[in-house]
Amino acid sequence: MSFSVDVLRLGRFNVPAWEVFWMEKFDAVSNDGLLPLTLNMVVARDDNSIVVINTGPAPGKRKFLSDTWIKLFGKDAGLFIDEDEYVENALASLGIAPADVDYVVVTPFQTYSIGNVNMFPNARFCLSRKGWTELLSPRYKNHPHDTREMCIPKENLDYLLHEAWDRVVLLEDEDTVVEGIDTFWTGVHHRASVAVKIDSSKGKVIASDSFFYYENITERWPIGINESMYEALDAYERIAAEADIIIPLYDPRVFENHPNGKVAE
Repeated sequence: MSFSVDVLRLGRFNVPAWEVFWMEKFDAVSNDGLLPLTLNMVVARDDNSIVVINTGPAPGKRKFLSDTWIKLFGKDAGLFIDEDEYVENALASLGIAPADVDYVVVTPFQTYSIGNVNMFPNARFCLSRKGWTELLSPRYKNHPHDTREMCIPKENLDYLLHEAWDRVVLLEDEDTVVEGIDTFWTGVHHRASVAVKIDSSKGKVIASDSFFYYENITERWPIGINESMYEALDAYERIAAEADIIIPLYDPRVFENHPNGKVAE
């Protein structure tokens, strides 16, 4: 199977360099000590299926996210979303409506990635079983990196548990979404983080939130906000070995390397 692959931008924000590069690159900064990130949605299509990775933040949570990041990192860290970056408008640029989407892979479980699942009435939602278990039965309720509202807002959790429950697919550590699109659990960023491998005309495309910038993989620099150094090093070795093209789910340079977000026809 061979899929076309496009990347769409669903917003942008800025974070301290230490979130992107563990204990490194403190001088590689802009915007008063911050590095730019984008919320990148991946769209994979063949004759039978439309698969998307991540859905962007819901309208009702955009201010919450922006205010949270500004409080943590300053006024330039806020979330910025243009109207053409709203998920429904971004998809429309490819001639796709949310109702056309067959599968939604979410990685990780965070407001900015899962916030619009309620807009996809016909999709099956592919979620890490390991991440789901940790969400509903956490080892530490007061996890310093996770809060329930930041992981899955109530309206999204209610939707997945009730209205869409028959369409929820809990992914094993090694799994298949459809023929030609596989996933494997990475951890690193969150307990729900996975890598998605897509067969395309240009080879194997791997997208994940476990690496923020290209250099995390190419130079083996773990992200600074990682939850396990060993998971990072293991995941990066595997991704580097298996991928022909990597898609960092937050690197704005994806659109420089792939003009108009076109990765593979």
